[in-house]
Amino acid sequence: MTDSRAWVATRKGLFELQREAGGAWHIARLSFIAEPVSMVLPPDANGFMLAALNLGHFGVKLHASDDAGQSWREVACPSYPEQPDEPNQPFPWKLNLIWSLERAADGSLWCGTLPGGLFVSRDRGESWQLVESLWKLPQRLEWFGGGYPEPGIHSICPHPQDANDLLIGISCGGVWRTRDGGASWSVHTQGMRADFMPPERADDPNIQDPHRVQRCAAAPDVLWTQHHCGIWRSADHGALWQELKPAPSSFGFAVAAHPTDPQTAWFAPAVKDERRIPVEAALCVTRTRDGGQSFEVLRQGLPQQHCYDLIYRHGLEVGADGRSLLMGSTTGSLWASGDGGDSWQAVSNHLPPIYAVRFG
Repeated sequence: MTDSRAWVATRKGLFELQREAGGAWHIARLSFIAEPVSMVLPPDANGFMLAALNLGHFGVKLHASDDAGQSWREVACPSYPEQPDEPNQPFPWKLNLIWSLERAADGSLWCGTLPGGLFVSRDRGESWQLVESLWKLPQRLEWFGGGYPEPGIHSICPHPQDANDLLIGISCGGVWRTRDGGASWSVHTQGMRADFMPPERADDPNIQDPHRVQRCAAAPDVLWTQHHCGIWRSADHGALWQELKPAPSSFGFAVAAHPTDPQTAWFAPAVKDERRIPVEAALCVTRTRDGGQSFEVLRQGLPQQHCYDLIYRHGLEVGADGRSLLMGSTTGSLWASGDGGDSWQAVSNHLPPIYAVRFG
């Protein structure tokens, strides 16, 4: 069965899920019990995977597994160079969180962090290099936090065929693309709008707050973003974004792009800003199957009364089959769907707060 394994990164450990022949999910293993796991990179064909831990006073740690999560070893963690004594440096050069981990077509590993640094490893995580071309952009000095005090790279979208082509999303710093493996960068936010800024700066590409960016693997030019101020889709690799208007809300954090159908994506709507709860305390998922022209509101199996679960940026994921979905919430509920979101089943309502879900 495809998509038969998945991982759930939580505030108190990394849970491995396995799916039975009948389609039900169960928890098969817990690693890093009681330790916050901010992100996980699922295993490759050889069983190599990564887990990022945020241990507070003890700092950020990175662990690798060579056997798909059966055992773990600590590996090198990305680190920033010594900060120069220069004016206009808005944030300390210190690793505060590993927010994203992705694998490119050539096997290189990419890591997005707070405070907005991008790192690459070409030796399976044994060492990491800061992408200085991005870090030294003059525009970086204008980036600011969206939820965290400092800016962060939460979305890394490698091109499935071209390892030199990479697109990233930054809160708050917009969407940036490299076509030469990180040697140079260009901003790609035309069409986005930041309503939280004064009107004369709402279109400023450098202060946009995409909450999550995802691409369709089979149609790499098609990108979706759940932005702080709405939902946008691009059909030309981010050159132009078109705003979409779903009900009951266009605010949220998560988006899942169908792996083979560029017309289909899923979102987890909420009430924005200081509330950040499901609309009318009833959880739903919205799905478009026509490129955003229309949206379906999917509620079957999800709580419809007194529900205050929020879905974080990495809390909604679709599997390679395009029908299997997992969704985890800030209050530790985890739901699964095997029919593209038409119906949902609770896997657990008692997990720690969920930061990320990833299919194997």
